[in-house]
Amino acid sequence: MVTTTVLGALLIPLGGCGGPGSAGTGSAPAKVAGKPADRPTRIPGVGDRLQRRIPASSRQVVAVYGDGKDSPDATVVLYTKRGSVWDRVRGWPAHNGKKGWTTDHREGDRRSPVGVFTLSDAGGALPDPGARLPYTRSAAIAAPRWWPRSYWHDFDYVIAIDYNRVTGTPPNNQTRPGGYGKGGGIWLHMDHGSGTSACVSVSRSAMRYLLRTLDPDRRPVVVMGDRADLKD
Repeated sequence: MVTTTVLGALLIPLGGCGGPGSAGTGSAPAKVAGKPADRPTRIPGVGDRLQRRIPASSRQVVAVYGDGKDSPDATVVLYTKRGSVWDRVRGWPAHNGKKGWTTDHREGDRRSPVGVFTLSDAGGALPDPGARLPYTRSAAIAAPRWWPRSYWHDFDYVIAIDYNRVTGTPPNNQTRPGGYGKGGGIWLHMDHGSGTSACVSVSRSAMRYLLRTLDPDRRPVVVMGDRADLKD
């Protein structure tokens, strides 16, 4: 059973998502049921390079398909592995870094990192909605109130993307194993309709669904990038 940790209003600075320019719209489309012959044994749109980085033990993949290298627009699709095939569960409109994507992410470049990353920890300013991942509720995760009001709910719910961070810690842990120049604090979080600092943002309903669905026993990962880099 996952225990929710409640932290006080610690003055911990935010990471890669720290700044106006995150978030989104859109509700979750209905589940797509493909015919057996159409069920893929690989994540669609992902080439050999990244496909090989998906752990064999992973049975849940969040795929983020960026519209273009310099575009902030994306689509998020959740896949679940059943036997040897990947079933598409749901998809949502999304946003990524406001300047697009990069294979060499740096702090402040406003681009999201391309790659495959585990999803180990979650949290937010709001109470645990029934997350399966370890969930930390903390006032320190909330968006600063000196940001424009439209951004205040960006971090009501977040899922830490394990890029340059210590897994098994709250999403706002600032330890950067690869150094601060490589950035960090890359999250899935709630969307307000435009590009982010480096994170991936989806609607509130999508975040609640992902929190209640992503299961540590299924070793969830995110595969993310613009469509061209994903296919490479």
